[in-house]
Amino acid sequence: GADCIGLELRKGDGTLLSLTADFRRDICAQRSLQLASSQEVKIFRALILGELERGQSQFQALCFVTRLHRNEIIPSESMAKLRQKNPKTVRQAEEVRGLEHLSMDVAVNFSKGAQLSPHIHNVCSEAQEAIYTREEDVKFWLEKGVDGSMFEVLPQSADLPDLQRCKLCSDRWKPCICSYSLSIEWYPCMLKYCRSRDASGKVSSYKCGIRSCQKGYTFDYYVPQKQLCLWDEET
Repeated sequence: GADCIGLELRKGDGTLLSLTADFRRDICAQRSLQLASSQEVKIFRALILGELERGQSQFQALCFVTRLHRNEIIPSESMAKLRQKNPKTVRQAEEVRGLEHLSMDVAVNFSKGAQLSPHIHNVCSEAQEAIYTREEDVKFWLEKGVDGSMFEVLPQSADLPDLQRCKLCSDRWKPCICSYSLSIEWYPCMLKYCRSRDASGKVSSYKCGIRSCQKGYTFDYYVPQKQLCLWDEET
């Protein structure tokens, strides 16, 4: 609903994952013309159980905000028209899509994020200091008229020569590049079309369901201390 599709999944270790696809369009009247712009945003959120014995809080929240590309997930209006016949069935994805590796080199200001997507306020409320995006996506949104003051470029290896990946960093209190992987096991990626034939023999197609996909993501991002990235360690 509300030009949005939301999914929630719980991993075996208790981590709660969510994906929010925001198809919202802003309509602006200008000299009697209706101009529509879409930020095209998807939001990944992870609520990760903390390791209390290692000084972490009860849980750690992360939000990764990226551009939503067309045909990546079915439109919300199409999803609203479909009805699931057996909602309690555990479903398997029909297609496994390739792993996507993303460098999240920009931080998003939570208090200004509503301009990018109104869902950031609710979805990322526990992750106010850990909302990340990519510079290439920021460039796309700036062209759409989004206020650039909500973004802050994060330190990179070129800025800090001693900056390591967290799994290689021995000091728990030093800054490093963290890596977090997640998998969306099931989401509606495409519409299915069926064919019918009328009395004259003419064949026509109609929407008759959805095709489901599975996709994995790995996000790399800067953290001010390795303590915020304890899962990213060599075993």
